[in-house]
Amino acid sequence: MRDLVVGSRGSRLALAQAEWVVARLREQGLQARLEIVRTEGDRLPTAPLHEIGGEGVFVKEIQTALLAGSIDLAVHSLKDLPTGGTEGLAVVAIPERADPRDLLVAPGAPATLRALPTGARVGTGSPRRVAQARRIRPDLAFVPIRGNVDTRLDKRRRGECDALILAAAGIARLSASVEGAPLPPEEMLPAVGQGALAIEARDEDAEAGAAVAFLRHPATMAAVTAERAFLAALGGGCRAPIGALAEIEGGRLRLRGAVIDPSGRRLEAGERTGDRSGAAEIGRALAADLLDRGAVEMLARLRAAPFGSA
Repeated sequence: MRDLVVGSRGSRLALAQAEWVVARLREQGLQARLEIVRTEGDRLPTAPLHEIGGEGVFVKEIQTALLAGSIDLAVHSLKDLPTGGTEGLAVVAIPERADPRDLLVAPGAPATLRALPTGARVGTGSPRRVAQARRIRPDLAFVPIRGNVDTRLDKRRRGECDALILAAAGIARLSASVEGAPLPPEEMLPAVGQGALAIEARDEDAEAGAAVAFLRHPATMAAVTAERAFLAALGGGCRAPIGALAEIEGGRLRLRGAVIDPSGRRLEAGERTGDRSGAAEIGRALAADLLDRGAVEMLARLRAAPFGSA
């Protein structure tokens, strides 16, 4: 087996994720090293995602390096990976998922948005988080914040917002000490694939794919397959307030999903269950349910209107 070059973004969180993969490879007696690849999303850390290309801004350059052969494996946050796939590349492993929930960082570590003070300023750059939070607390003010986890936490410490909503998995992977608690999915459905990693390789590179096969986690794969099929069938991207969470118990998969109007005044939500072997079909079926109930009109308006219009 040749030495493997593992590509990653250069943020502290991305490096922590990629270093975890490198460490697991080395535990298997394989030689692996890390290569940092700067992405468009990293070069423009404060610009709204929809203004710099949206979907794929954190993965395109890494995928280009992978196709060129300058790296052998790429480690992505799965939620950054477009659902359509990339010609010549394949996701060869999805390890066991971390906590998929969103984390509310605020004084007293409240476990619900309902506990925030009236008019509290909540920092987030996510249309999905804003739309769901508005449904519960229309009085809240939302401060658009982008940047890595450390940058966002620093902005809160400087008083630019009263609370933050972040991915629980990111905080855990950084071993960051924060005053916060996970939000229940009933209040805040997470992003599709949140908490999961995707390891990508070239289609033709069977050796690299085999090297990470031991990291594949079938239950996680089934869950994120359902979520990604749901998102793909809706035709949603980074601008659309779409949340989903698939959970597996005893071989049965339960998928919850929602499309939320940016104002928070309208929501189309539902769930589907079935055998996890039919994960993709479950995702597509739930998307069809929501489209039949009016989500198609909501999504059409979202594509026509700039983010932030309510």
